Amino acid sequence: MSRWWTETVAALGDVVPLPLVALILLAVALLAALGWYFFPAWVPRRLPRFSLPRWRRPRLPRFRLPRFRLPRFRRRSRKRTDPPPVRLAAPRTPEPVPAGGLGPADRLAAEGRYAEAVRERLREMVRLLVVRQVVEPRPGLTVVELTEAAARNRPQVRPTLHAAGAIFSDLWYAQRPATAAHDRRMRELATDLSRELTGEEPR
Repeated sequence: MSRWWTETVAALGDVVPLPLVALILLAVALLAALGWYFFPAWVPRRLPRFSLPRWRRPRLPRFRLPRFRLPRFRRRSRKRTDPPPVRLAAPRTPEPVPAGGLGPADRLAAEGRYAEAVRERLREMVRLLVVRQVVEPRPGLTVVELTEAAARNRPQVRPTLHAAGAIFSDLWYAQRPATAAHDRRMRELATDLSRELTGEEPR
């Protein structure tokens, strides 16, 4: 063993100078020390993977069958019909009004019941038309029928009755809140109707 080592070192010394060999050994030792100190920072986390290319089979064309859809039946929208007519009560004998007192409509308006006051004023207008023989006393007469029947005999009362019927329908069919302005307007329309029929304002 010692003879082999001696002959190897002597042969190496004939080819490479001894100082160069010592320098190489020193560099190798230094690299080993640095590798040990910085381990494992210099080791890669993932090693490269070598994989063979995969064989992909060709894609065949797909044949899709046609879809058959049943016809959809749509519901027909219902036609909006006009609201049913608001029928008025049959005209009745007017209540006697005491001297200097208030009528039924005025009492209702004073209590803040403006919708009922408007209805009572319309009834008074109907009673006036019946008394003046402009319309016949028919129970269940609607506002539209009342206006048409009165306009056939007295065409000048059509705008007044149409405006009064619109206020009555808004309050009693559309359920809009009644105010003092509605009652005041109905009182003015009642005055206009009386002036058109008799030529004098109601008391």
